[in-house]
Order: sequence, then structure tokens, then C-alpha cells
Amino acid sequence: MSFTKIWIHLVWATKKREPVLHKELRTQLFKHIRENAKEKNIYIDFINGYTDHVHILISLAVDQTVAKVVQLIKGESSYWINNSNLTAQKFEWQDDYFAVSVSESGVDKVREYIKNQEEHHKKKTFEEEYNEFMEKYGFEVLRAKAH
Repeated sequence: MSFTKIWIHLVWATKKREPVLHKELRTQLFKHIRENAKEKNIYIDFINGYTDHVHILISLAVDQTVAKVVQLIKGESSYWINNSNLTAQKFEWQDDYFAVSVSESGVDKVREYIKNQEEHHKKKTFEEEYNEFMEKYGFEVLRAKAH
């Protein structure tokens, strides 16, 4: 039997960063995402977010890829929101997402960061958070090389 422990911090936003994830919807959504992920053997350690985005800390299983896990979570959750008529308009996630590895020693720090999203976003917009992620993890450099 193979053993892995690969922590990944995932972040993605609603389409056009629309602030449609009100508190009650987030509570329902995060519960649903956890239940759905469990059925698909996706281990979610922590999940939270704000009105226009989601943060999830996962641990990948031996046979999982980041792309597949994100596809399963985002696809099924948007389907569930629309099928349950939980938003006034059709709900969509943006196509893109962030995924960064987390060292074992950094897991508690990431949990705290995810846990405190509401407080965090009283001081900082998602746009500011997005730009910090881009810079902190060198995504700007990667994006520039791709063009």
C-alpha cells in the first residue's frame, strides 16, 4: 500500500467575482461540498470563504490530481446550487483557480488563514488577496512566461 500526504491550499472565485455567497448560502455550500467530497474520497481538512470565493485545504490521495479534485468539487457544487435554486441567477465559478502546496509545518497557519476569512476580508478585498497570492507564489512570473 502506498502512502502520501500532499497538502494543497485551493482558492477559486465566483464568476466575475460576484458576491453571491451570502452567509447562509456559504454554510449550506460548505456542508454540501464536504459531504460530496467525502463520497468521492476527497479529504477536505478545512473549508471557508467569503461572498465571492472559497478556500479549501485538502490532502491528495495517491490516485488524485489537483485538476481532477478541483473539477469534481467545482462542477458538482455549481450544479447543486443551480439545481437547488439557491441563487437568483444561474450560478457559475470562474474557470481558474489557485493551488499551492503546503508543508506539514505550515498546515496550522493555512487552517487559521482559511478559518478567519470574514475578519480577513473586513480589511482586504479578494482582489488584494488575489494580487498577494500572485506575487507571493510567483504566479505573475509564470503567467508572463506563458505569454
